[in-house]
Amino acid sequence: MLYFKTDEEVGFLRESNLLVSRTLGEIAALIKPGVTTLYLDKIAEEFIRDNGAVPGFKGYGGFPGTLCTSVNDEVVHGIPSGYMLKEGDIISIDCGVILNGWYGDSAYTFAVGHISEDVQRLLDYTRAALEEGVKEAVAGNRVGDISFAVQSKAESGGYSVVRELVGHGLGRKLHEQPEVANWGKKGSGPKMEKGLVICIEPMINAGKKETLQMGDGWTIKTADGMPSAHFEYAVAVDRGKADVLTTFEYIDQVLNKK
Repeated sequence: MLYFKTDEEVGFLRESNLLVSRTLGEIAALIKPGVTTLYLDKIAEEFIRDNGAVPGFKGYGGFPGTLCTSVNDEVVHGIPSGYMLKEGDIISIDCGVILNGWYGDSAYTFAVGHISEDVQRLLDYTRAALEEGVKEAVAGNRVGDISFAVQSKAESGGYSVVRELVGHGLGRKLHEQPEVANWGKKGSGPKMEKGLVICIEPMINAGKKETLQMGDGWTIKTADGMPSAHFEYAVAVDRGKADVLTTFEYIDQVLNKK
């Protein structure tokens, strides 16, 4: 069952997702060689709590962190640890908050120092695939239109789309209906109407699409050890044009100064 939000409820979700966006901006300023993922996690939790919210992921299904920190060939759900970031790494940081009872959820893949042109191209294509998906999140379209747009962009760059993980509806729960796959057919899936809020989150691999779950029960890696990238927006479906509740502008401001 799809839950369509009122304009007021979309407003609450906008506030939650703006806080996630600001949190990722704070983290962007700290990412450099020598920093541990656990330190990033600590700073994120402090920032979220200082802004009157609570971490959305901590304790969710038993997850121990505020952030999912997934490095290089880790696709998603990496657990913050004493791992020290190295020059040339990439790190997907997925962050969730609960503010006034509503969830925010967004992810961004960062370069640590200087990365290779090949890896930068993967990041660029994954972010572009997200933007293509967002264009389809309009009333009257179907969820499969988003899926098809994401897949088409990713595969046009020679990349593969992870199949085991999908985007999702967002509201008072972190994961609501519908599932938003990153692959699929145009014109398939549930019909979208104004007020549906979804997370679109391409998870794109440089190599093959297959993944493995690690022994910690959370971390998902590429089966071939090739890098993976992940970007995520929360989006409210609207008439004519999607209403993106997340913004990367705080991250971009920081990265443009680096």
